[in-house]
Amino acid sequence: MKQSLRAMKKEATASALSEAAFQLALERGMDGFVVEDVVQRAGYSRRTFANHFSCKEEAVVMAGEHFHRIDEYLEMINQLPEDITPLEVMYQFIKMQLTEEVLGRIYKIIELSKTFPSLKPHTLSLLNRLQTAAQEALNELFKGRYPIGYNHFLAGAVCAAIIPLLDGSVRVQLPGIHLEETDELIISFDEYINSAFTYLREGF
Repeated sequence: MKQSLRAMKKEATASALSEAAFQLALERGMDGFVVEDVVQRAGYSRRTFANHFSCKEEAVVMAGEHFHRIDEYLEMINQLPEDITPLEVMYQFIKMQLTEEVLGRIYKIIELSKTFPSLKPHTLSLLNRLQTAAQEALNELFKGRYPIGYNHFLAGAVCAAIIPLLDGSVRVQLPGIHLEETDELIISFDEYINSAFTYLREGF
């Protein structure tokens, strides 16, 4: 599952463009820049931008997709016990993928989408790609060992638990993110994830 040199180059180009768009969005807001600003900052042409993104909103949101590739994840998982379950694999997947950097970026993107609604459809697609990556990893590891749909439902359940902590509907202290003081209880990111997986292991 190793990427080809061409695929890696394409990914690097998309990453540079999305990083430029993301930084411009943070600096100026979505109304304060256009695609031409993005390509100038990243050092690419508009044609190259169009080969990767349909609009500046899509480019901004893609900056939150700094996930480990599936082959890196599978390499890590292969070092775990052979009898590991899909649920425990998902636990490792979330801990590996949702680093402080990724969480911070996704949080900022969701905050931007509250002010600029044009980002919302693309934000949902970002979370969907995280779910798809998890499902593909499970399918690769547990070929034919679980009923059809099992990995899909498991990945969906876990990723659905992630959304409330990112959109602010649950008071979770994300690494590197300052929350305003209120009377509402705040729990840490690790506490939230561990609680979610305890429910999944033991039932509701």
